[in-house]
Amino acid sequence: MDLDRDLDQDFAEFVGACWTSLYRLAYLLAASPAGAEDLLQTALEKAYMSWGRISTMEYPEAYVRRIITTTLVSSRRRAWNRERPTERLPETGADSGEIGALDRSLLWPLVCALPERQRAVIVLRYYEDMSEAQIAQTMGCAPGTVKSQSSAAMAALRRALAASGVVQEARGT
Repeated sequence: MDLDRDLDQDFAEFVGACWTSLYRLAYLLAASPAGAEDLLQTALEKAYMSWGRISTMEYPEAYVRRIITTTLVSSRRRAWNRERPTERLPETGADSGEIGALDRSLLWPLVCALPERQRAVIVLRYYEDMSEAQIAQTMGCAPGTVKSQSSAAMAALRRALAASGVVQEARGT
């Protein structure tokens, strides 16, 4: 009985310490506050059921982040997954020079419109600053899959930006 109580307390402490970063990832992946809450709740339920094993891992937060990502990718038919954001992405600090003249509020809805796997790759790479190898490990796929999903997502974003008239689509010469 004490062991269960210790695991419950340990899990509660873990969630309290990691809530902000886990919610941010869920929000970026789900593309809406309600979707993020559902996604994170589902992932934390899965983590709780295996907390005895997960808590002994070297990086339990990394494993829970993987659960969040795979839960999104494997739940294509869930209603919350089809929601579209109605608010802007929360700012996390000073504007990056990488963004240049492109307004974040123009790009975020386009990222949200990507298919789940492509959106996951873009979020993990550009919002969570993970390498291709880390993304492959988090998503449980091959690095080649990360590259192909990233390429397809970037092409879709370029097309969408060109269609909106924001930027000119690059043409091969």
